[in-house]
Amino acid sequence: MEIYRRLLDAYGPQGWWPASSRFEMIAGAILTQAAAWRNVEQALGNLRAAGVDDWPAVHALPLDDLAGLVRPSGYYNAKARKLKAFAAHVCGYYDGELDRMFVAETGALRRELLGIHGIGPETADDIMVYAAGRASFVIDAYTIRIMRRVGLTPQGRDDYHSWQAMFHAGIPSDVQVYNEFHALLDRHHKEVCAKNNPRCGGCCLHDICETGQASNRRNQQ
Repeated sequence: MEIYRRLLDAYGPQGWWPASSRFEMIAGAILTQAAAWRNVEQALGNLRAAGVDDWPAVHALPLDDLAGLVRPSGYYNAKARKLKAFAAHVCGYYDGELDRMFVAETGALRRELLGIHGIGPETADDIMVYAAGRASFVIDAYTIRIMRRVGLTPQGRDDYHSWQAMFHAGIPSDVQVYNEFHALLDRHHKEVCAKNNPRCGGCCLHDICETGQASNRRNQQ
């Protein structure tokens, strides 16, 4: 929570997820797999321009046409199949209505999402937090990199579940905190704690970060 408070003080509320509807949020979570968000925005713009703005529309659209619309996001044939799988699930079980799907208990809903083709843990938790409003912390590569540098890692196994369990144990089960914390970690990675050249000098976590303190010691030698 100290990390969360420092990031919030440094950057302010992030107002995530960057999408105009739950449909675009979920579609974006699928399309952003192995893609930069600017490319996802182009794909979402194509869907919007074509009038494909809900899951029944995705379900009705021929696969090749859908692949053409999402082409800017890369791996467009595979991603079109993933979008179609999600649409088939929502339309087949819930008549295309997300509200009916999202009434499920949190654990059951997450398991259901993970059972849909193309939905892995990170994508499922994106949907849980940002579309369904459920407290299920999102773990991504940025989060893991920052936490490793700070010196906080899960005990035991080094996998998605262990990282998520560490966050669930260390912060309140509050969907707004989960929402904001994930967004703040991504912002911090992009602006300060970059993969190859972290800018430790101006970091709001510098004095509690193992990597930042090691950098200090090297500079003083």
